[in-house]
Amino acid sequence: MPYIKPERRKKYTKVLEDLISILKSLPPEEVDGELNYVVTKILKEVYPLRYYHINKAIGVLECIKQEFYRRVAAPYEDLKIKESGDV
Repeated sequence: MPYIKPERRKKYTKVLEDLISILKSLPPEEVDGELNYVVTKILKEVYPLRYYHINKAIGVLECIKQEFYRRVAAPYEDLKIKESGDV
């Protein structure tokens, strides 16, 4: 789960705002590649090059995927079912 205490989030606020601003300024067709670059660069710098750490990084990415689906995609899909009807 991505929940950290509010006081620990403060150190990331400015850098995340800057990064988000850069990514939002891009044409839509460039966002995916640049976001992939940023995430890959962070993971490569944070985790040492050992199988154990590579495996941990992949686990983090899987948890990010699942949390994004749970928090963003699923509620969006529920809204669209209400608007348009179920399959």
